[in-house]
Amino acid sequence: MVDKHAVKTYLLDLQDRICAELENADGSDQFVEDSWNRAEGGGGRSRVLTDGGVIEKGGVNFSHVHGNQLPASATAARPELAGRSFEAMGVSLVIHPHNPHVPTSHANVRFFIAEKNGEAPVWWFGGGYDLTPYYGNEDDCRHWHQTAKDACDPFGEEVYPKFKKWCDNYFYLKHRDEARGVGGLFFDDLNELGFEQSFALMRAVGDSYTQAYTPIVERRKNAKYGERERNFQLYRRGRYVEFNLVYDRGTLFGLQTGGRTESILMSLPPLVRWEYDWQPEAGSAEAELTEKFLLHREWV
Repeated sequence: MVDKHAVKTYLLDLQDRICAELENADGSDQFVEDSWNRAEGGGGRSRVLTDGGVIEKGGVNFSHVHGNQLPASATAARPELAGRSFEAMGVSLVIHPHNPHVPTSHANVRFFIAEKNGEAPVWWFGGGYDLTPYYGNEDDCRHWHQTAKDACDPFGEEVYPKFKKWCDNYFYLKHRDEARGVGGLFFDDLNELGFEQSFALMRAVGDSYTQAYTPIVERRKNAKYGERERNFQLYRRGRYVEFNLVYDRGTLFGLQTGGRTESILMSLPPLVRWEYDWQPEAGSAEAELTEKFLLHREWV
């Protein structure tokens, strides 16, 4: 039995818990909540933290939208869903830190159901999380992936390798021939385990995000940096913007369904720069990022 209420209750609680843990890691600021309604049906609550002690800009959003017709982004790969009403709910977050030694992180978990009179509902879960460092650190990457693996392993030893590869392939800038970060987990269209187990796997991923991220924040937030590191961080943030505006399916879905633009584009960093044909100095820490870390590696 599909229990939409249980999913929504979990997602609202997850947003509360993640915000509380990130506020604790930041140490000096709190998320500000902004509730919104969607004219076509549904709404959400956006929570944003800006200019904190650690977090330059961070957003943790909950949304629950519904409508009578699916947008093109949802039916392109599944034309059989055309003409169905839909509900989509999820928590999505992006954290952009001040310190270039603290990676940017992204996570989301979501549930989707499409219904039509006289036919069985079509539903699935999706989500994952990924890490985007500016200065690579082996220990951080291994911790991030080990936490992801630990969350997946109770559901089968094949789950983490599958979701890890999916993440590597998804968060890839084809026009740059370059990974966005060091990966993590990504999954979509998850329903083959049945509702209860699929929901449990989504919860395991959602619950493990702060276990993966906050220890890295604590280790790196006081690292010294200067103008060079800051400029490189802003340059690399440009890749983040390019991916979200060109490839990200969640962004396209939100815009095509008439979602709240401010919440959809919350993921964009507050400051960014592009340099024409910029190349890092050979042998530098900046060069090491692309040469050593932004590769499809096995971290655990």
